[in-house]
Amino acid sequence: MAPPPPAAPVGRLYFLDVGISTPELNGRLVTCLPDGSDLNELVSQIRTMPDGIAVDTVHQHIYWTNMGIPSSNDGSIQRCDFFGKDIVTIVPKGYTHTPKQLIVAADSQKLYWSDREGTRVMRANMDGSDIEVLYRAGTTDLDKQDLGNWCVGIAVDENSKEIYWSQKGPSKGNKGRIFRMGLDMIPGESAEHRTDVQCILDNLPEPIDLELDSVSGTLYWTDRGDPPYGNTVNSISLADLQKGRLQPKILVRKLHEGIGIALDRTNNRLFFGDLGGSLYTSNLDGTCKGTILSDTGGAITGVAYAEVSQ
Repeated sequence: MAPPPPAAPVGRLYFLDVGISTPELNGRLVTCLPDGSDLNELVSQIRTMPDGIAVDTVHQHIYWTNMGIPSSNDGSIQRCDFFGKDIVTIVPKGYTHTPKQLIVAADSQKLYWSDREGTRVMRANMDGSDIEVLYRAGTTDLDKQDLGNWCVGIAVDENSKEIYWSQKGPSKGNKGRIFRMGLDMIPGESAEHRTDVQCILDNLPEPIDLELDSVSGTLYWTDRGDPPYGNTVNSISLADLQKGRLQPKILVRKLHEGIGIALDRTNNRLFFGDLGGSLYTSNLDGTCKGTILSDTGGAITGVAYAEVSQ
């Protein structure tokens, strides 16, 4: 008798609770189905303020960043398997200051992340080796105190060989920006002096995490600034950038300190969460917004979606 065919991959959400809802900083890595069912806590008692999350479906690993104590320059990156076991520190303390959003670049098998107080965009191999600084917004202590230099969100397009990232600016300050540059350094240039860095949007309330649909050429992001333009999910068509008439669209309003965002291209939907502890979904155009989990018991930072084998 022939063996049964392998089960079709199932879409799952993975998200982080930064842990600030409890005095002892009980950060968590949690997963559920897109309708909120089968809710499981994979890792708990994370004392290092987890923020960015990414899933490697090929090797069945979940990666996350730990902000640590920002004044201590003790950020790190860890990973576990799909069951929350075999936790390994990939980037140890001392190599990245305050790592935020994290991306797995599947083709090159690289990790990319933004480093907030480090004012950097960084990458490394999947095992944490060959750490590189691709961009540095500031080098002096004064530069690093300037919130306009703080890098937070990140998205990577390996087809066009471009990186997008956000620099959030002061809290609710309407000085946030989104940038792009080439995937690789131009020969002879440095992270501090790159001629291919372009600011594509400015004067945003407080842009945070990014998500890129390279097929449609659409960039999505969350913004935790003040209403009416903040605490929103937004998008731009990158084709309009070439035409010189870039116009952001507000897709969803009324988030409560929106941060994490994830894209499900197969089913044309977005997932996003906020520090208020809720997890949401909508169509790609922002319609049919729904609440997946109204109160996770914590404060959601990073959100990821992946189709995984059961």
